[in-house]
Amino acid sequence: MAPAALVLYLLGLVLAFGVRTLIAWRRTGDTGFRRPDTTAFSAPWWGGLLFTCALVLGLTAPMAALLGLSTTSPPPGVESAGLALMVLGLVLVLVAQAEMGTSWRIGVDEGERTELITHGVFALVRNPVFTGMGVLLLGQVLAVPSVLSAAAPAVFAAAVQVQVRIIEEPYLLRTHGVAYRSYAARTGRFLPLMGRLRSAHG
Repeated sequence: MAPAALVLYLLGLVLAFGVRTLIAWRRTGDTGFRRPDTTAFSAPWWGGLLFTCALVLGLTAPMAALLGLSTTSPPPGVESAGLALMVLGLVLVLVAQAEMGTSWRIGVDEGERTELITHGVFALVRNPVFTGMGVLLLGQVLAVPSVLSAAAPAVFAAAVQVQVRIIEEPYLLRTHGVAYRSYAARTGRFLPLMGRLRSAHG
């Protein structure tokens, strides 16, 4: 299953980053990328470092399996379930990105105000792109189990905690105020009903 896992992972990178960036640029003339603060040991620095490490680990895991460096061989049914989860995660990422439309961004610009998206999959969780990426990485653990594939979602989880809790949520609260707090009070952070914020009146 390593070849299929690698193809899915590479396809995810191309679609979620390359194609989405191209779509954003053709629609708006803007790639959607926002340069993070690169001050050493700042929250954006840690977030960027952890994200990069998670993506590299996720890519390395199936490659190591193809080279015979991974010795764990799960039952075929488990491998198939892992690939199915990878597909599900990728679909969720792409659907969420499409629903963001011109509000899609990688990074935060404090001086920018984009539309607050609360419909579609965003009505279920506030960060469905990250949820989808997490599902894809967890699926890869089942498809090509190894220390590398297990480390990828663990590092990714740390990265999104930094990015969402320390960078994005404070920015959205400053930008959208009561509207975001009300939305966050009824919608889970990464999973439905989990990680909701207190309401504007609570």
